[in-house]
Amino acid sequence: MFLLAKSASAATAALGFAGYLLNAFGVNNQTWLVLTALTAVVVLTIVVLSGIRRSNFTNIIIVSITLFSLVMFILVGVPQVVSSAGENFTPFFAGDKPLASLLQAAALMFVAYTGYGRIATLGEEVKEPRRTIPRAIALTMIVTCLLYMSIAVVTVVVGQEVINKLSQADVSLAAPLEVIARVGGLGVPVIPKLIAIGAVTAMLGVLLNLILGLSRVLLAMGRRRDVPKVIARLNSEQTTPYIAVIVVGVAIAFLVLIGDVKTTWSFSAFNVLIYYAITNFAALKLSSEERLYPKWLGWVGLAACLFLAFWVEQQIWLVGLGLIIVGLIWHSLIHRLINE
Repeated sequence: MFLLAKSASAATAALGFAGYLLNAFGVNNQTWLVLTALTAVVVLTIVVLSGIRRSNFTNIIIVSITLFSLVMFILVGVPQVVSSAGENFTPFFAGDKPLASLLQAAALMFVAYTGYGRIATLGEEVKEPRRTIPRAIALTMIVTCLLYMSIAVVTVVVGQEVINKLSQADVSLAAPLEVIARVGGLGVPVIPKLIAIGAVTAMLGVLLNLILGLSRVLLAMGRRRDVPKVIARLNSEQTTPYIAVIVVGVAIAFLVLIGDVKTTWSFSAFNVLIYYAITNFAALKLSSEERLYPKWLGWVGLAACLFLAFWVEQQIWLVGLGLIIVGLIWHSLIHRLINE
């Protein structure tokens, strides 16, 4: 489920990168969108093949540019937020079916909060993982939540008219934040350009981290023989699971060929929620010595994830359930062959 979900997320990121980049040059062509996304997948797969240290260095540059552009957007918008006195937040819920809209949005937004999961997949490559990983995850969640909430507040205050027009037209733009920065009246011409650059680097960062994390999960599956053992093979320096990296890159490239961000994102959301439900269920099975957090958190997480999973489009979760059945059959056959 992790591989399905995050491969779809990676394809979404690649297509998002291509959309942002082409939008900056005024190009609106589906063929160029797919070709640009495929190029990004190939280049970043090569970066990951070059080793963890180079991947981390590339990631630091990407994240720094992204954070700088978003922080500047927030800082420039603060004066308008203060002067508005929160008038754009009343009423807080609007529309014919506010609860249904909220739940569907929560299911889709859940994907955006799951990036910290890649930290856990690098357990072999950090010092004192039992201590380091929980701290890194907690810090990541705090920073991410503060960043998202700040951007949301500025966006609603500065770009309410743009948001309303998008809702009424029922369309989605490749770079909505850039459009809001450009026509929302921030009064700083350089901010839309910064947002466009930050959006491009953000998508590259997501794609890079997904290739890195997915390949490590595939490595572990190869060692357990959930997939062919050859996938767990390391390079001569014993630092990079090169076959796993290539397999992941090829899988993401195939999903990029769908060429539709909405489909890949919704598919990712369903699979993410299902595997998080499984993760919470697994946490309930831990012994008291292994447990880091209260047991009730696992029950809340399990119920919430299963509930939200089925608020995406019906055809998406029907396909997802079908793939779960295929996966269970595959799992049963593989382990039967191993036992024989």
